[in-house]
Amino acid sequence: MKLPHADRAVVAKSKIVDYLLSLSHPYGRTKAGFFIRHGFSASGWKQFESALKRHATEHEVTESIQTTFGVKYIVEGSLKTPGGANPTIRSVWFVEVGEEIPQLVTAYPL
Repeated sequence: MKLPHADRAVVAKSKIVDYLLSLSHPYGRTKAGFFIRHGFSASGWKQFESALKRHATEHEVTESIQTTFGVKYIVEGSLKTPGGANPTIRSVWFVEVGEEIPQLVTAYPL
């Protein structure tokens, strides 16, 4: 199964700049080191946004978890990177109750 409405998925700029590519974030800095080594940068955050959205549309959902607040979707597969290494990552998306559009929660290497 593919991520529902993946073509309309939302990746907040703050999720990328202040978390996934922030070397000073207490939880994000390890992820940031990984993604930066693969050619992504906070100043070019739109490139990372596009890569994450492409990841969501190209790969299958490996798990979906129903919660009181909505559904969490796990997507695993290779990520196209500027460096060309295309590592395997897991991205986590959430669709709130009453909504259709998935929003990125996090992404990290596998």
